[in-house]
Amino acid sequence: MKKEIFIGMFTGLMANAIGLILAATLLGNNQDFEEVIKAAAAEGFLGKLISLGAILNLVVFFVFIRKRQDYRARGVLLITVFIAVFTFVFKLF
Repeated sequence: MKKEIFIGMFTGLMANAIGLILAATLLGNNQDFEEVIKAAAAEGFLGKLISLGAILNLVVFFVFIRKRQDYRARGVLLITVFIAVFTFVFKLF
């Protein structure tokens, strides 16, 4: 059970990272990924960019639900909540 939750958490984290890279690439106006992240941090919308990256977690979550892998879906949900809290705290400070 713990192994399945950990697999879901790892999958959710990787999906979020891939989503962040895709969002930065699509919204970056042909800039390098590192430049987009630095500009997003300087202009104050890095939290929004991270939240856009979390959209892929939704896809992964529903794939796990459809396959009846509930513990893996729970891991993805935990990472998604963690990302939401992280972006909220990041936005405050």
